Amino acid sequence: MSGARGWLRLIPLAVVVTALLAGLATWVSGSGIESGLGERSRSALTAAGITGGDVTFSGREATLSGFPAEQAGRALGIVRGVDGVQSAQVSGGGTPSTPAPSPSSAPPTTSAPPSPSATPTPPPAPPTDRAGMQDALDKQLASTPVTFKPDSAQLTDEGDQAARGIAKLLSAAPDSLRYRITGHVADGPGGRTAALKLAQNRARTVVRLLTDEGVPANRLLARGTSVTAPGGGSGGDDRRVEITVEER
Repeated sequence: MSGARGWLRLIPLAVVVTALLAGLATWVSGSGIESGLGERSRSALTAAGITGGDVTFSGREATLSGFPAEQAGRALGIVRGVDGVQSAQVSGGGTPSTPAPSPSSAPPTTSAPPSPSATPTPPPAPPTDRAGMQDALDKQLASTPVTFKPDSAQLTDEGDQAARGIAKLLSAAPDSLRYRITGHVADGPGGRTAALKLAQNRARTVVRLLTDEGVPANRLLARGTSVTAPGGGSGGDDRRVEITVEER
């Protein structure tokens, strides 16, 4: 019995010794990990040219202290990238922001001169003589003719826009010129008389629009002609006007 009691007394002592040995082994292991991480972190910082601070570890968690403000953010990123480091922070818990470049270090900004293509090209000056104005009118009417709806003195939408474009050209021309507006129409069921009347009404429609757009009425003359006139034809060609430039 006395021997059994002796063994029983030794059991608690053995448990305590085992626990102490296990704790010592854990402490030694932890100290080795912290030391290794510290050495690798300092080596990485030195290789990056960052000095003047220190790195300490609690397990795998790093704390940086003493680094200049302009280097702290970069140092933090380097330590976080060291193999085995779980987390890193600057002493005090804050994460420094990357400093903005100082005005002296920022490259000077200069306004680039505008390229020639960016400068709007002014519209060409309108012709000042009869021949030049006639040529300009002929080209404009060829590209955008002043047209009417069939058997009507009512302008088409395209014809209305074309006539307003003509008004801009005539308004900028010299006062020494005047314009004869000739309406065209084909012979219809009403005969030649009805066709001539419709042609003249078409010319008058254009004159009214031109005067509404600012062209002086005393510089405009309306007349009508049938399809037998030069340039006449069938289809859309006989629903149009011509403009002839004359000296006043």
